[in-house]
Parts: sequence; structure tokens; C-alpha cells
Amino acid sequence: MIKTIFFDVGGVLLTNGWDRHSRAAATEHFELDPSEFAERHEAVKDGFETGSVSLDDYLDATVFYTERGFRRHEFVAFMRQQSHALPGSLELLAELAAATSANLATLNNESRELNEHRIETFGLREHFSIFLSSCYLGVKKPDPAIYRTAVDITQHRIDESIFIDDRPLNLECSQLLGISSVLFESPEQLRAELVERGCV
Repeated sequence: MIKTIFFDVGGVLLTNGWDRHSRAAATEHFELDPSEFAERHEAVKDGFETGSVSLDDYLDATVFYTERGFRRHEFVAFMRQQSHALPGSLELLAELAAATSANLATLNNESRELNEHRIETFGLREHFSIFLSSCYLGVKKPDPAIYRTAVDITQHRIDESIFIDDRPLNLECSQLLGISSVLFESPEQLRAELVERGCV
């Protein structure tokens, strides 16, 4: 019996929060040097996503290390505006939350401030009982430690868990630990797979 369903957020429920497409849009909009921004982002991205680098620290390192013709709050607003719900995904989440006895948890890579913005903006607290985000756990996918920690926290066995993600590599690493996994392609496909496994 499935007792925990772990959801990735970016690419499954919402657009990715701050991926290469969002960063490319930001460098164009704010007229930043793309290669310099990319180099600086790479230097701090792991700390940003695992909670040791705050949003202000990240911006100091990547954008505001020199004078700019725009304000910090304008850049943060742009970052937040990159998040959108994927068509049908939040509706499926609500349907699942109402129909299943399993615990619903996130298992995602995200910086703290963007993670909390997305939780609040898209009402994710209404459906998830726990948020196992890289910024809180201090480790990110596909490191095996994040999957082990997530299962330990829920106190349900590995064979009582399902992990949903849109990236095959993340799923490969969870499967090596014995966690049943579903590659997300669309809400319709995910619904069918969850019905087949008796979760809906």
C-alpha cells in the first residue's frame, strides 16, 4: 500500500522557478552580460539551492556586485514572475489530495525564498503535509542522501513510497534505492498511472 507520494514541483506542478530559460530572460530584460552572469550563477547555485546562500547573498554575487540601473526589488519581482502553474497539474493535485489516504510531500530542488513564494502563491499548503525541499534538507537531487532523508522523515518504508519527477536522472537515482517512480509527462498520463497503482 502506498503511504507517501513525493512530488517534484518545477516541471510537474509549476514551471521551473529559476532555470536557464528564466535566467536567460533576466539577462536580456536587465541587459546583463550572459556569460558573466552564468559564471557567477554557477559559482553559488549549489549553496543557493541547499539553503546556505540567501537570496540577498545570491544577488550580491551574481547581479549587484556593481552599480546597476535598476533596483534589487525589481529583479526579485522578475524572478518571482517566472513561476506559473502548469495546465491541469494543480487540479490533479487537488483531486489526488481529496481522494487518497497517502501523505503528499514535495521533494524538490529550490532556493528558500523562491520555494516559500511558490508555496504561498500557488496554495500548496492546502494539499501537501510536508515540504522536503533542498533548501531545508541541505542536499539536492539527484544526491541519494535526499531520497534517504525524505523516506526517513516520513517514517514510511521505501516500498510504501512513490516519487514523481519530470527528469529521468532524478528518477534513476531514486529507483536505485528502491523507490517506485513515475516520469511525469502530462496530468492525464500521471492520473492514469496513479489510478493503476490504486492511489486515486
